Amino acid sequence: MAVTATRTRQKPSSSNSVRVESRSSSSVLQLFIAVSGIYTSFLTWAVLQERISTTSYGPNNRVFRASLVINTIQSFCAAIVGYIYSRYTSSSTKESSAVFPNRKVLFQYALVATTSSLASPFGYASLKHIDYLTLLLGKSCKLLPVMALHVLIFRKKYTWSKYFVVFAVTVGVSLFTLYHPSSSKQAAQATSSSSLYGLLLLGINLLFDGLTNSTQDHIFHTQPTINGPKMMCGINVVATVLTSIFLLTPVSGQLEDALEFFQLYPQVLYDILLFSLCGAIGQVFIFFTLSKFGSLTLVTVTVTRKMMSMLLSVVWFNHKLTPGQWVGVLMVFGGVGGEALMKYFEKKSMVGKVAVAKKAD
Repeated sequence: MAVTATRTRQKPSSSNSVRVESRSSSSVLQLFIAVSGIYTSFLTWAVLQERISTTSYGPNNRVFRASLVINTIQSFCAAIVGYIYSRYTSSSTKESSAVFPNRKVLFQYALVATTSSLASPFGYASLKHIDYLTLLLGKSCKLLPVMALHVLIFRKKYTWSKYFVVFAVTVGVSLFTLYHPSSSKQAAQATSSSSLYGLLLLGINLLFDGLTNSTQDHIFHTQPTINGPKMMCGINVVATVLTSIFLLTPVSGQLEDALEFFQLYPQVLYDILLFSLCGAIGQVFIFFTLSKFGSLTLVTVTVTRKMMSMLLSVVWFNHKLTPGQWVGVLMVFGGVGGEALMKYFEKKSMVGKVAVAKKAD
């Protein structure tokens, strides 16, 4: 009887191992598709963003400054793509497919849309005082405002390794700015105080980004019916409405300037549309990665993507980096990458302990 019982238990174990192997190979394929989608979409997106925001159009060498118009077009494209993505992944029931299931979700979407819409203009404004590579490197430091918000507001405590990452990232960004070559275009136009002002604007941008990410996490935890596709669609719909209303007010003034710019230089409109489409498709792959593999994998992918974007920017736009700036780049990505690696091993160790505990039971 005992032998028979033992054999009976072993059969499911064999079939389970086959299922695990099948799921593992499927997960690898899904991760490969997700990473390829994120890299392709956002590397193109980054090149177009630098071209739109820093390079000049036409014989008069005019630069497009209507950042709110860019945000509106981008959120509108992302809302359409998000709705298609949501309909494709949702079930047929009205309750499960609702993007706005209740008023509380609408308020939360509005909060995220507001913080994300406010973040972008500060980022574009900082480009008047710092170059695009500094902006891109700073955007890799989103963990700084997120950690600060959790420590100050939620009284959360972190391990020494996280504080070490913050130190490495802060020093890296400082080195990158300090060792900026004096012969560059930005250095010729901006004084040292102007660069500090640009970093201040970038810091505000990162603060709003941190608020956006924290609120998104809160929505996922408090609204069980909301998934990635629904959030992508809902937030971008609300963002489109809010930015459109502001553009129509006399206070903005950006809509008239943008329409005039489009008439004189239609190429910028094509660049913005392609930029928005790449961003919308990239968001689909981001939310897919987040739902399938978790935030740790997503952070690792996005950090390496930002590093590739920097290298592509250096090659594409012929930027020159000093040795001190390369040290700053390595410190930033080394710190963030090291944090992701430590989290990976911690998670792997935890899974191993759970597996051992189950075997013991």
